[in-house]
Amino acid sequence: MVKVTGVTFKQGGKVYYFAPGKERYEKGMGVVVETSRGHEYGTVVLPYGEVEENKIISPLKPVVRIATARDRENVKRNIERKPEAMRIAQEKIEKRKLDMKLIDCEFAFDGGKVAFYFSAPQRVDFKELVKDLSSAFKMRVELWQVGIRDEIKLLGGIAPCGRECCCSSCMPEIKKVSIKMAKTQGLSLNPGKISGLCGRLMCCLGYENDYYAEAGRKFPKPGTEVGTPDGKGTVVNINMLKMQVRVKIEDKDKDIFTYHDYALEDLKFKRGAKPEREDADENISGELKEILD
Repeated sequence: MVKVTGVTFKQGGKVYYFAPGKERYEKGMGVVVETSRGHEYGTVVLPYGEVEENKIISPLKPVVRIATARDRENVKRNIERKPEAMRIAQEKIEKRKLDMKLIDCEFAFDGGKVAFYFSAPQRVDFKELVKDLSSAFKMRVELWQVGIRDEIKLLGGIAPCGRECCCSSCMPEIKKVSIKMAKTQGLSLNPGKISGLCGRLMCCLGYENDYYAEAGRKFPKPGTEVGTPDGKGTVVNINMLKMQVRVKIEDKDKDIFTYHDYALEDLKFKRGAKPEREDADENISGELKEILD
């Protein structure tokens, strides 16, 4: 095990591990750390901890010092410079008539570099733009093209659930989600209902997927014939939260169908039995395939 201090550079961002110094840290404290890009300002989220050696990249870079009032003032000044920097960059982009959307910018802790983030439908030749920006800011300039998911993570926004987007508030890293997760949870495969602001599958599809995947193995599939206390019937729906199954039972004498909800343990069926008909959701539309990550 290796002793570490966990630091993040943005609220809700990824936690990076550093070698703790001799000073005493507290959660929420500002610190200056050494990174591959030089000294940077971060916030302590894990004052002291231990992680397995295979989960870190050795050697760990150190926590240089606890941030001073001057360091905090420097960070504040960099944040205040951002609106004007964005305005100037946008003017340069429009002057060059480049097909790109400016998203965010970030000044280095020491003020010697500024990075601009943008999205674009295709690759952009921004060599001349970099020269324009370098001349305007008198410092090193970097431009980074990001994907649609990273764009939303940087900008933030209100998700369909009414809360702030997970990727920009509580997800250190964007995780892969798939249509299979929506199917496993019995969700509608309507793209408008399972897509986030980015137009891709919602990140939250992965939150409860493990539970649904485990519970789903205990249930008969829709279309499967099962035995119930009222006779044989066909599964039409399952509720993995209530552990119930809705079964359609046919009364051949009266030529009618009745629907009943049964607890899973009250049913008799062959595990792994295939349904008599294919589930309609198996045919995924072309529109839905377009939102696959």
